[in-house]
This record gives sequence, C-alpha cells and structure tokens, in this order.
Amino acid sequence: MRTRRFGTVILAAALAMPVAVMADPPAHAGNKGNKSVKVNVDVDLASGLISVADARQLAIDTGATGYKPLPPGIRKNLARGKPMPPGIAKTRMPGGYYDRLPHRDGYDWQVAGTDLLLIQAGTQLVAEVLEDVFR
Repeated sequence: MRTRRFGTVILAAALAMPVAVMADPPAHAGNKGNKSVKVNVDVDLASGLISVADARQLAIDTGATGYKPLPPGIRKNLARGKPMPPGIAKTRMPGGYYDRLPHRDGYDWQVAGTDLLLIQAGTQLVAEVLEDVFR
C-alpha cells in the first residue's frame, strides 16, 4: 500500500511539472543544427544606417584599406544575431573613418579583418556584418 501511494505521489508530481522543464534543451547546450535561436536585433541597414558600397567608398576615401581578412573558420562565425566570436583581435579604426559613420545609441562599430561590424554594446551581439569594406 505504501509503495503504491509513493508511486502515485511521484506520478502526480511529474504531471504537475511545467511543460518548459520537459522541453528541448537550450541551443547552447550542444543542440547543434537542430533548432535555430532567433535573436531580436533592431538595426536594419535598409532603414538608412549605411550600405556596404558607402562604407567601402568611405574606407577608400579615408585610406582605411589593405586590411588582412580573418581566417575562414573565424569569419564564418561572424553572423547577424550571434555573439562576437572569441579570439577576434580588435583592430583600431581610423578616427576619420569612425567619425563619419552613423551613430546609434547602444551600438558600436568594430573592425574584424576586412569586415565592418555593428555590435550591440551591452550584449556584444553582432547586429550587422558589412563584408570586405576594408579589403
């Protein structure tokens, strides 16, 4: 009788668990490729920040060209909505170039190899990648 009651209590407790506890593990827990994590990034280049062509022309005008690209393994990890990959050395951007970029509160421009990145300051999430601006 006691074993039966104990089993009933365990069954009732399991049924009372919230569904979220029994859901799939989070994406960062080794769930590679199964589910994508959508990150809300509220910066859109189409809204008038800067285009790749304009950023490239600005780099040419200010002499900020000739940078070396990142290794392919690191470069493929630079994607909108993902955190900054570890091991990327921050390259100092020429002052004249940085001053002419559009500014947005809570975001910062960074150089990674030949790419120009817009990064959310607090979370270090990549908001936008402008490829080959500094080639």
